Amino acid sequence: MKEKEALITGTTGITLSQQIIASSTGALLTSLFVTPLDVVKIRLQAQSKPFIKGKCFVYCNGLMDHLCVCVNGNSKAWYRAPGQFRGTADAFIQIIRNEGVRSLWSGLPPTLIMAVPATAFYFTFYDQLRDILIPRLRGNTETASLLAGATARLGSVTLISPLELIRTKMQSRPLSYRELCLCIQSSVVKDGWLSLWKGWGPTVLRDVPFSALYWFNYELGKKWLCQKYNSPEPTFSIYFLAGAVSGSIASIVTLPFDVVKTRRQIEVGELEVFSTSQKRSTSTWKVMNTILAENGFNGLFAGLIPRLIKVAPACAVMISTYEFGKTFFRKLNKEKQLKTP
Repeated sequence: MKEKEALITGTTGITLSQQIIASSTGALLTSLFVTPLDVVKIRLQAQSKPFIKGKCFVYCNGLMDHLCVCVNGNSKAWYRAPGQFRGTADAFIQIIRNEGVRSLWSGLPPTLIMAVPATAFYFTFYDQLRDILIPRLRGNTETASLLAGATARLGSVTLISPLELIRTKMQSRPLSYRELCLCIQSSVVKDGWLSLWKGWGPTVLRDVPFSALYWFNYELGKKWLCQKYNSPEPTFSIYFLAGAVSGSIASIVTLPFDVVKTRRQIEVGELEVFSTSQKRSTSTWKVMNTILAENGFNGLFAGLIPRLIKVAPACAVMISTYEFGKTFFRKLNKEKQLKTP
């Protein structure tokens, strides 16, 4: 009994498995809420500039970005379904009317196989590390959150990058597991183990600062909102609002890295698809300089409004659901302790 109590007496007051359940539930709800926004965006892009065979595009389910490959330009894939949309609202209406509500979540299931475990790992790792850092930093919650957020995101990106590259290879052409293993082995022999982490750099430059800023501002915002509304404990609405605002701030600050990361991710994906030996784009900073030369300073902040529309609700839904889940399990654990003699 004492061993069981030791598992739930940490800062979060819940077990590791309960943290994973809470974060996984939040991840699923976030993807269900945000995916329709990205599906409509991709359909509008395909309408203005039809996808050709080998064309790569980024699909976001609210949890992470996935590279998708248009294998056959004449196929009836969901992103090539016919339709003439006059805007975002009209696209929503026409897709629901002509293709059914389920079409708003097209392409989602395969992406969840990686996104949900990666999100569960990230949030659980963050909470565990934050609980370790807080006493070491003499109760400085904000700094502990910043360091834990950056470290957890670094670990998550490093873990998932090779898997995302493998998924891209499998999309480009049908491969058996044996062929896939041989493909990976030849890549490692030719370019070394680091070849499995192509595109890791730009992703880290965007996601690690984003995560650090997000958690730092989230803790500050949560504390400020509790004081403003004289609430002894954060409520669901406080979690939701703090998540949305902190996500928006982090999104604006890291947008230039997001623009570069998207361009690099698509280039790397298309090089994998066409199996070309052509040298891929140079460093992140040179890509950034190219964007500045082509489009000026505004080019680094292209797509700000669409990104905010997607990131703010995703952060709000994810963190409020996760915190609600932790609160639920915390109360459940306390009730069990009280009932146990």
